[in-house]
Amino acid sequence: MKSSELLKVLPNDDILQQCMHCGLCLATCPTYDLTKMERSSPRGRIYMIKSVARGEMELSETFAEEMNFCLDCQACETACPAGVKYGRMVETARVVVEKSIHKNKLSIKLKRFLLRYVVASRTNLKLASRILWIYQKSGLQNLIRKSGLLKIFSKKLNEIEKLTPIICDKFSDNLIKEIEYPNGKVKYKTAFHFGCLMNTMFADINADTINVLKNCGCQIITPQDQVCCGSLSGHNGDLDFALQLARKNIDAFLKHDYDFLISNSAGCGAFMKDYAHLLEDDPAYAEKAKLFSSKVKDITEFLFEQKPELKLKSASEFGVITYHDACHLAHSQKIALQPREVIKLLPEINYTELDEASWCCGSAGIYNVVRYDDALKQIERKMINIKNTKANIVLTGNPGCMGQIKFGAKKFQVDVEVLHPVSLINRLMEKK
Repeated sequence: MKSSELLKVLPNDDILQQCMHCGLCLATCPTYDLTKMERSSPRGRIYMIKSVARGEMELSETFAEEMNFCLDCQACETACPAGVKYGRMVETARVVVEKSIHKNKLSIKLKRFLLRYVVASRTNLKLASRILWIYQKSGLQNLIRKSGLLKIFSKKLNEIEKLTPIICDKFSDNLIKEIEYPNGKVKYKTAFHFGCLMNTMFADINADTINVLKNCGCQIITPQDQVCCGSLSGHNGDLDFALQLARKNIDAFLKHDYDFLISNSAGCGAFMKDYAHLLEDDPAYAEKAKLFSSKVKDITEFLFEQKPELKLKSASEFGVITYHDACHLAHSQKIALQPREVIKLLPEINYTELDEASWCCGSAGIYNVVRYDDALKQIERKMINIKNTKANIVLTGNPGCMGQIKFGAKKFQVDVEVLHPVSLINRLMEKK
């Protein structure tokens, strides 16, 4: 039986034929590097997607496993000379898998529940985050970790728990005013998406972003009725729900007047830029989605393009600094040069390039939780490269990468601080 959803995202036969004979993607694929199995490569998965789409192959457990084994890092897209949108293909395949033989699996239902009713609900996420904050601040987390209690239930659970991010004391939606004004004349009209996990677990980065933007001369609109961007649901097979969130964000933001919508999360920014494609067949939202997506800018992209004047002190006291490419920044958004140029222009910066900087760290949304063992192999490789730089600070523009690298630094005993580029810039700003 043919799959109309998969047929829609397949490239034409000429491109497919090139894919089967090319193979440039193989050297960039983390899962192929691990297994050396063709089916675990982008080319192999494209062949499987084509076969299922055309009814030449059954939608099997093997097919489902390979679609979920993929990190969706999209490094293959950067390497592909034909410009194949592999990410859209594998994400559509995940949707098809979830709608088919796997729809009754408990793990799928649990994942969907958590993403829909905890992560995507600001009220519920803040409640869950506050409970976790109490757990951390009370010392109970440290006590349980030292006791080894979790090992009784599962050795893997004991390791996964170490991925838990530190909850911020205050959440950014309570700190950021709906309209923030610059320290001086308004030079840019911007909007800001504070996200879901960013709001409670990385609120400090949101605060740093607002402060840097204000010093750039930005008026910043932060709609309080904005919602989760939908990327985690969209990348994990629940596209219908992700599109509901997309429509809500479009309505929340486009009623305001702004030129740039600033994102400080690579995953969120990439997904919001893709609203235009995802809603192109929606007559009520197609044009609005195009306008919305056209205004989305990563914070480093904005700083690179606009080159605002900032008074910054010397970065020499911070030692050696390196940079890790977040996959959804470098590969999905094609933003790799811009962050580096922004970083290198910081006064007296001691910058060193990271070997395999664009190789996935293994975070990949919730991949490091649901496929812990596979992700561990990726972060071990990343930490070896970071250690070799002798860096004091590693910068990266995605919260998932930050959490994963912090986890890797502890696990593999690499003494390095993990920061968002905007947080380093905020540290360097001369306080008025």
